[in-house]
Amino acid sequence: MTLRHMMIFRAVCETGFHFTKAAEALHMTQPAVSLAIKELEQYYGVHLFDRFGRKLHITDAGKQFLQYAIHICDLFQDMETQLRDWGSKGLLRVGASITIGSQFLPSYVKAFSNRFPSVDVRVVVEQADRLEKKLLANELDCALTEGIAHDPSIVSEPYMEDHLSVVCAADRGWHQGQIIPIEEFQKERFLLREHGSGTREVFDRAIAQAGIHITPIWEAMSTTALVNAVINGLGIAVLPHRMILPALNQGLIVTVAVQNLVFRRNFYIIRHKDKFLTDAAKGFMELCRNYETDYPFPRYNGLFE
Repeated sequence: MTLRHMMIFRAVCETGFHFTKAAEALHMTQPAVSLAIKELEQYYGVHLFDRFGRKLHITDAGKQFLQYAIHICDLFQDMETQLRDWGSKGLLRVGASITIGSQFLPSYVKAFSNRFPSVDVRVVVEQADRLEKKLLANELDCALTEGIAHDPSIVSEPYMEDHLSVVCAADRGWHQGQIIPIEEFQKERFLLREHGSGTREVFDRAIAQAGIHITPIWEAMSTTALVNAVINGLGIAVLPHRMILPALNQGLIVTVAVQNLVFRRNFYIIRHKDKFLTDAAKGFMELCRNYETDYPFPRYNGLFE
């Protein structure tokens, strides 16, 4: 049994359990693919596929073997990439959810690049659920998110505390720091981040625990857009506190508390549990854990009149 056998088996699974399609993808003949699968089954003494007519159905043993094959093939590809680029540069592939990517990641990457100038850092900023898929597909070394990963194959490590603030326009009638009854709170018009974002998950979880239901009138991927909508009196929002500080300091919005509601969370470093971490990846993760300098904030210039 060789790495070649595992790559062929994986290709068969990823092409919908078709020997012909796998052969085309691997630039092999269909009989050669069939022979490789037969050799695997004979080697381990198990059936990897059940054959019903012309259709293949993966067995439980096949599913287990596929998990090993994916990780072994990905690990081999990691080794190939790292060693082939060793003489010129290292490579670090980092993902971040939208809030972290827009607010904190630029500072992290700048500090990391100053410390490791020969490492090529490649960044993806997307929703947390998409980052998980990229980790599972070995397209990222690690990612920074606002919530725990959902897939059991991904390790989630908290590295920084954060909280969300309830914000409204300064002329709304509420004053800074006022405590609002939850009954009054749930009657408001809500401007929220989109489903799939870490910020929205924290909000939805707190609301569910309080036993209330809220339907937003506005959903957006941009925190800046939501802050501008709040300033213009379109409703209230629940957003990361660090990201609303510029507008708060300018007196354009106020933050209030809600009885029996707490919007606290951690930021997480997530990675595949079987991922081989290079020195660059370890160094970046350690930098994030210990980063204590001031972060850049978005500027709210040219606001609506």
